[in-house]
Amino acid sequence: MKSATGLTGSGSRDWFIQRVSAVVLAVYTVVVLGWILCNGGFNYEQWFGFMMTVPMKILSLLAVLSLVAHAWIGMWQVFTDYVTTRQMGPSASGLRLVLTSAVILAVFAYAIWAIQIFWAN
Repeated sequence: MKSATGLTGSGSRDWFIQRVSAVVLAVYTVVVLGWILCNGGFNYEQWFGFMMTVPMKILSLLAVLSLVAHAWIGMWQVFTDYVTTRQMGPSASGLRLVLTSAVILAVFAYAIWAIQIFWAN
């Protein structure tokens, strides 16, 4: 029986995607924290103006997609490493399927929600 694999079907590609997504998330964090530190005492209108610029919308979209990929690969690895028949008994396969399905639904819903927030305005 062939087992399902992570995001790309290749461990090295999944590893690479996880590292690239971590860099995108780090850059996003530095940009947002940098803006906050440079604009102390900002109000909603200033924050909204900053976040709704096209470069920030694009960077936010990249960050959301990176978070989705990073979370999916990480959770898939956790489930395949720790939700095993050896550790959980014969119900491990069903539990892993339920957990994996829940993560897929959650990251898909969060991605759609985030895209709607940034691009509906």
